[in-house]
Amino acid sequence: MTTLEPDCTRCVGLCCVALPFRPSHGFAFPKDAGEPCRHLGTSYGCGIHASLREAGMSGCTAYECFGAGQHVTQVVYGGASWRDSADGGAEMFAVFAVVQRLHEMLVLLDQASALGFEAELDSLREEVFGRTSLAPAEILDTDLDRLAALVGEQLRGVSRAVRGGGPSYAGNDLVGQDLRSTDLARADLRGALLIAADLRDAVLDRTDLLGADLRDTELSGADLSTALFLTQPQLNSARGSSSTILPSHLRRPLAWLAG
Repeated sequence: MTTLEPDCTRCVGLCCVALPFRPSHGFAFPKDAGEPCRHLGTSYGCGIHASLREAGMSGCTAYECFGAGQHVTQVVYGGASWRDSADGGAEMFAVFAVVQRLHEMLVLLDQASALGFEAELDSLREEVFGRTSLAPAEILDTDLDRLAALVGEQLRGVSRAVRGGGPSYAGNDLVGQDLRSTDLARADLRGALLIAADLRDAVLDRTDLLGADLRDTELSGADLSTALFLTQPQLNSARGSSSTILPSHLRRPLAWLAG
């Protein structure tokens, strides 16, 4: 059964090999796409998993594959590893990138369906889901731009219906701003740059956060329980604490637990 949450024990370290590392993106050292991370073990475990942030690898803690790693490993390739492939894993890594995008779309569509729009979104969800378990060549033939446009259009309609009225800050540069006194309930913050912004104790009731950049955004005490289209990678890159109220479908980042 496909799950949209990562299970690294059933993956062959795909994110640790397929993705490039750059120091400017939270990695202690650079590496090219397709090059195994120096900390990846022979059994595909991370040798410094318990101390990633201390080792300067915050980019790893922010990343989320939405379950694409184990799906590609176990379902698409039947448990095979990139280490055993003649092309060094090139095809597998490309498939992983496509499935990760598809799984992210499924996560967002599931959030929208849970708001009471399941009937309207069912056929689109089935189309997206159906692409994830095809043969590798067929997965690589997926028109991601078309599907992303369709999903975006549907999510936009759901957002308008749920939010009703509300101010729009979509795409705005709000980097470093103190927004504690700004009423953001029902606001449209799609694609907004909220890097290092102060949202402590903010009530983000039905606030659309699709694609908002929350790197180092301060969310301590904020109520995100009804925020729209918030995903785990956004939370992982933000700053919060045990007082941050989260939607039930999202996990509290380990780095927050001491707060």
